[in-house]
Amino acid sequence: MKWTKEEIRRIALAQSAEDHGCCPEDFEAPEHRFFPASVRKKARVYLDQPAVLDMTTYGSNVVVTCDPALTEGVRSLLEREEEFWQLFAPEGVRALDGLLAPLGAVLSYATASFLPDPAEIGRFDGICPYRTRILGPEDFAPLYRPEWSDALSAMRPRLDRIAVGAYDGDTLVGLAGASQDCPAMMQIGVNVLPTYRGRGIGAALTNRLAREILDMGQVPFYSAVWANIRSTGNAVRAGFRAAWASLSAVVKTDPHGETGWKEEE
Repeated sequence: MKWTKEEIRRIALAQSAEDHGCCPEDFEAPEHRFFPASVRKKARVYLDQPAVLDMTTYGSNVVVTCDPALTEGVRSLLEREEEFWQLFAPEGVRALDGLLAPLGAVLSYATASFLPDPAEIGRFDGICPYRTRILGPEDFAPLYRPEWSDALSAMRPRLDRIAVGAYDGDTLVGLAGASQDCPAMMQIGVNVLPTYRGRGIGAALTNRLAREILDMGQVPFYSAVWANIRSTGNAVRAGFRAAWASLSAVVKTDPHGETGWKEEE
């Protein structure tokens, strides 16, 4: 299947709209858009409870899904900032913490997400220095180990669909895997053993897996914490480009604050 950047972005916007309970056009509106938090039946599988706060930007504005008690406070903060992205920065985050505290909620994740650029995916000229192999669900059972926790999800193994492994002899040294987070998109995660890093393995595996997923008629995406330079750099080297950023908050699950809170994966 021949893909264009526009088609890939359209599918990503449609899924973000399902996640937020809005329309794809809301992410490209000239003003910020607000929607009440609720369970969305077609949202990505790990968004299985209403978010206290979920803010997503594709660059034009911010789409906010939140507890109605937060709407006016978040709106005021967004209107206060000359550049809305500043609400995702430390000073803005501190202000959001002040709004969340009365609800017993805390910020749970802040991620940058990337989509493949078909031209860059095709131009990738990196070569994995080790033998690679396509793996399927029938191969995954012995691989749910800590060293492969980004590539495969032990929490939701039923979602893992395809992976590409790199082998030094019979030893698996790198693994990129994809989970079916929603019907039209798969999320890529990758791990390389520490002693094998810096050899181009991660980018080669990520690129190969992205091409396999696109050939399956699905859209791969790649997410990372903003400060994980190794991971975001890997995405760019493999042919991905920044597409959206998200900031989310959830309610603490332990009333005494001793065991933290429930985080979305």
